Amino acid sequence: MKKKEPEIGIVIDPTKAELEILQAIWEMGPSTVRQVNTFINKRRFVNYSSTLKLMQIMYEKKLLKRDESNMKHIYDSAIEEYETKSLLIDRFIGNLFGGSASSLILQILGNEKASQNDLNKIKNILDKMKK
Repeated sequence: MKKKEPEIGIVIDPTKAELEILQAIWEMGPSTVRQVNTFINKRRFVNYSSTLKLMQIMYEKKLLKRDESNMKHIYDSAIEEYETKSLLIDRFIGNLFGGSASSLILQILGNEKASQNDLNKIKNILDKMKK
């Protein structure tokens, strides 16, 4: 599958906090600031005003779209989840593992943090790739 290039003028380089907001929206769909803040607060406490400000910045950076037709603004992702994650993973592998995906996998498996269930899923994927 060919990777879709981001729109001209959009720089996909979200911060950790911006990724947290994007993940909330990718999971819940179009949402209000309150909904996103509630989602994030299930993991860690963040003030509503901080979430609001960051989402406004993300709108200006074209990471989010905003529907202003209602009293409560509804935000949605302006960037696709799959493409964003693919781009970030490619950068991560390129910067940290010299472009070698196998080095990344070996590092993960070497850290012994993969569960037996994860290892079975990996084995199934490899078996399918062989066929």
